[in-house]
Amino acid sequence: MAYKDLRAFIELLEKKGELHRIAAEVDPILEITEITDRMCKSPGGGKALFFEKVKGSRFPVVTNIFGSFERMAMSLEVEKLDDIASRIEDLLNQAPPKNIFEKLAMLPKLIEFSKYLPKKVKTAPCQEVIEKDDPDLGLFPIIKCWPGDGQPGDEGRFITFPMVFTKDPETGRPNCGMYRIHIYDKNTTGMHWHIHKDGARHYDKYVKTGSRMPAAIAVGSDPSVIYASSAPLPEAIDEMLFAGFLRRSPVEMVKCITSDIEVPANCEMVIEGYLDPGESRIEGPFGDHTGFYSPAEPYPVFHATCITHRKDMVYPATIVGKPPMEDCYMGKATERIFLPLIRLDFPEIRDINLPMEGVFHNFVIISIKKSYPGHAKKIINGIWGKGQMMFAKLIIVVDDDVDVQDLSYTAWRVLNNVDWKRDTVFADGPLDALDHAANWPRYGSKMGIDATRKTKEEGMMREWPDEIFMSEEIKKLVDKRWKEYGF
Repeated sequence: MAYKDLRAFIELLEKKGELHRIAAEVDPILEITEITDRMCKSPGGGKALFFEKVKGSRFPVVTNIFGSFERMAMSLEVEKLDDIASRIEDLLNQAPPKNIFEKLAMLPKLIEFSKYLPKKVKTAPCQEVIEKDDPDLGLFPIIKCWPGDGQPGDEGRFITFPMVFTKDPETGRPNCGMYRIHIYDKNTTGMHWHIHKDGARHYDKYVKTGSRMPAAIAVGSDPSVIYASSAPLPEAIDEMLFAGFLRRSPVEMVKCITSDIEVPANCEMVIEGYLDPGESRIEGPFGDHTGFYSPAEPYPVFHATCITHRKDMVYPATIVGKPPMEDCYMGKATERIFLPLIRLDFPEIRDINLPMEGVFHNFVIISIKKSYPGHAKKIINGIWGKGQMMFAKLIIVVDDDVDVQDLSYTAWRVLNNVDWKRDTVFADGPLDALDHAANWPRYGSKMGIDATRKTKEEGMMREWPDEIFMSEEIKKLVDKRWKEYGF
């Protein structure tokens, strides 16, 4: 059964021993970050943290709720993250019906999916308190993460777990994205959406018409909604529909007080407002998930006109920085969940690994069932043309008998199978906006490595050697006599 809201998930975490409460008063300026960072880097990701007393605010803060493989699976109510991929594969593997009987057989799955459509409601917990006359973001425990965050004159506080809701002015299609929010003053913030994001595309359409753009920043929903807000979905797929699919129950949505934007009814807090076309302000710097500060640059300005929240609001925050951090586990969930979508275009792909150290846009390892010369290089170039995979700075392709989740074995295979002149591919193209190593912002060089076994057609002029394996007979014998050896 789907979590009713964020606090239902927190209750389960506490029941399972996955939550640590801190009763001592803590400062949202840097102190919460240092405590959370130490917990994130403890074995297995540590525990979720619930800060009961936060200096300067009457509301508690919770961090690291997704910060382990166990909690990530718990958040999406599965035993393992691959279970969601199996559900997606089941939906995608429906062959086109050949006759009326096959069409009828598909109806149950279509009806099941329709159950996940967002559901509109008229009242909502997130609107228990409505502040329209003089909304003040300073009343809430918004954190400053790192010493270099922000500009002189502001406190360097950022909303780090925002769900930003916008609408396409031409189609009316809603979008939800997770873009950090830089607090400038009590009712003005930055809106850090990169040019590749759907929210930025919506904004550009408003700029061209000269119209004011409504938007809403929601904070703290049930875990499926929070995760879906960060997922790299195609523009045509509503994040709230995807959240409904994940939680197996529709997301209840309520209309904002001051605009037609709809937000999840079970949120802890909603900041309603607008963006004026063409208005910008320096946003950042911010200690980002790359482990480096992203630079201060001009971004659109969001004006808060109304703040609604629960009477006993719980404020969720996430800390990003050098991996491993909480967002690493969210990234690994994306890796597992979206593998079936990648296989739609590349069915030869067996598995994929985006190591945490690559911060999910620097390094991709892929195993394939190789069928012809140049197959690995075809995959490399194809992946660079696949959605946000275009940002991958390094792609390594190995044979399907390599477990790409075993980095030690994979490294051994790669370093032994590669002739660097023959097996490397270089290309110039778009890079993530947070990449600081390229000569130009958002554009630079990437490399692909073909670490598969080579054929004569690929230039291999001698026989590829066999890998060393022990015979099964001897392995079984040693297994049987293991205790006799005194182990």
